Amino acid sequence: MITQNAILPAVSWLRRAACRGEDPELFFPISAKGPGHLQHERAKAVCRRCPVRRPCLDYALSTGQEHGIWGGTDPDERRASARREQDRRVSAG
Repeated sequence: MITQNAILPAVSWLRRAACRGEDPELFFPISAKGPGHLQHERAKAVCRRCPVRRPCLDYALSTGQEHGIWGGTDPDERRASARREQDRRVSAG
């Protein structure tokens, strides 16, 4: 069984995250277009001022977060980043 103490060191950066005081739903807009566009942009604006943006993005990539804004990126941007990283590994390989 994974305990909370086992998980906390991996996400200790959360204590300093700019999103801590925000409504979590802000970071899960229905779309980057149409009615969800403003919400999408507001979430990314919070991320732009965040001191732990990189650890947040690394967490999202390493855990396969398929939804939401993480580290200032949306799901499409994370998928593109993962593809580039995979291509880089293949090229180096």
